[in-house]
Amino acid sequence: MSERTYTAAELLAVMASRSLDDGLTVFAGVGTPLLAATLAQRLHAPGLTILFEGGVIGPFIVPGELPPSTNEQRCTRQANMLCPITDVLLLLQRGYVDVGFLGGAQIDRFGNINSSFIGDPDHPSCRLPGTGGGNDIASLSRVIVAMKHEKRRFVERVEYITSPGYLEGGDSRRQSGLLAGGPYRIITDLAIMGFHPETKRMRIEALHPGVSVEQVQANTGFELEVWDGARTTEVPTDKELAVLRNLDPDRLYIG
Repeated sequence: MSERTYTAAELLAVMASRSLDDGLTVFAGVGTPLLAATLAQRLHAPGLTILFEGGVIGPFIVPGELPPSTNEQRCTRQANMLCPITDVLLLLQRGYVDVGFLGGAQIDRFGNINSSFIGDPDHPSCRLPGTGGGNDIASLSRVIVAMKHEKRRFVERVEYITSPGYLEGGDSRRQSGLLAGGPYRIITDLAIMGFHPETKRMRIEALHPGVSVEQVQANTGFELEVWDGARTTEVPTDKELAVLRNLDPDRLYIG
């Protein structure tokens, strides 16, 4: 067990990497998702395949040369395929993508994500990046969200559903016509959340070392259930941190 200190971003990347199994195909964006997927490849999932929305399948990420965008040339190094974006999204629609990483400004108790705007839609107080491929990914694959745990982000109901989770809970996602995928894990700097199999409400499934249920609840804008099998995660190991820091030596994403 590591006794080193680590940043919240490093914790997020390590915990997200542990959620990825060998053989999966993963839609990963830059930053924490790419770090998590690459870390998993280096340590326990050598057969994991990374996809970039810009049309790259199976690239090799060089330590210290992390691409700043999914459309940047460093994304293509030693890739298995370079295709149009439509072809990559067709793979998603056909069920060949296992996991998609997403983020957003807001997430609610049913895993719906808002990355469009805050406030009045005609005169928003904050205009956000929008969907990109987020709606497609959330509609058609299992979703992992890695984000900072703050009350302003974890809200009772998002102001706009950019990327659908379990909508109104229960069977509402399936009834709406979304038959595949859905939120799988919400990983934050405080805890790991999953969803109740019937109600589809978000619940605490693991706490990070030194974090209490009360602390997580105080930073959440809705009531969280606690799974009976909830556990405490293990701190990042020396090896995990060493590999992660080698991937991002300038600490652009893990600082």
